[in-house]
Parts: sequence; C-alpha cells; structure tokens
Amino acid sequence: MIKISKLTDYAVVVLTQMGRHGTVHTVSSLAESTGIPAPTVAKLLKPLTAAGLVASHRGVNGGYSLSLAPEDVTVAAIITALEGPIAVTECVSEADTLCGVERLCPMRGNWEKINRAVRRALEEVTLADMAPPPWPLPPAALTGERTAL
Repeated sequence: MIKISKLTDYAVVVLTQMGRHGTVHTVSSLAESTGIPAPTVAKLLKPLTAAGLVASHRGVNGGYSLSLAPEDVTVAAIITALEGPIAVTECVSEADTLCGVERLCPMRGNWEKINRAVRRALEEVTLADMAPPPWPLPPAALTGERTAL
C-alpha cells in the first residue's frame, strides 16, 4: 500500500484551512479551526515554510499565510515538503541507498514509469481541489436540484 504519513495528511488539512481564509493565521488559530494540536501545527509549518509553500510574518499581527494561491499549491509539493521526493520504490528514489540487485533488475524502468504516473497525478491535484465546499450547503445542493444561474 502506498500511504502518506499522518503529518502530511495534517499538512493538507492545515493548508486547506489557510487557503479557505486567505488571511494571516496564528498557530493557535489553525489548531483551533482544524482540531490538530498546536505543537503539531507548529511542527508542520516549519518544513512548509522552508519549502516556500507558507510565508511567516513577524510582529503583533504575525503568523503564517500561503505563499501561493490554493490553485498553485499541488499535493505533490506538500508531500515533497514533508516526506521528500515522491518514490514508489527505493530504486526510483533519489536516496543514496541502492538496491543490492539494481544492476541486474529488469523492473527498474517499469517502476520509473509508474513513479512518473503517480507523481503526475499528485501534481494535478491542488489545494483548491482538496478544499471541501463551503458550509452550509444551499438546500438545492442537498436535494440534487439544479439552481438557475
């Protein structure tokens, strides 16, 4: 199973919250609005800031904001910021550790093809795509009725 870490999942939640409300956010306000503990939010914001996805602001009105529009922040960028380069197997990772049979393995080219497809799919999904619809939904949306424009 390919699985992202809980921290990366939390990072998507925090960044989505930041994208929905394009203001400067404090760690405590993000913790309160997402239900993620403040120490975890603070831990997440460090690598996200280092990756350029989040900007930190000092001063009385300081905090954190998205560096880019939600439409420009990809899930691939978030995963890379928290977990490093996307790789479905060790032989397609950028790590220095090599597989013991890498020279003889006929599968490497195939894994690279799969890895590119997974990375491309994650690059096509943005924070804007991940954001839930605004709540509460209009009654027509709940019943499936179409509304006139």
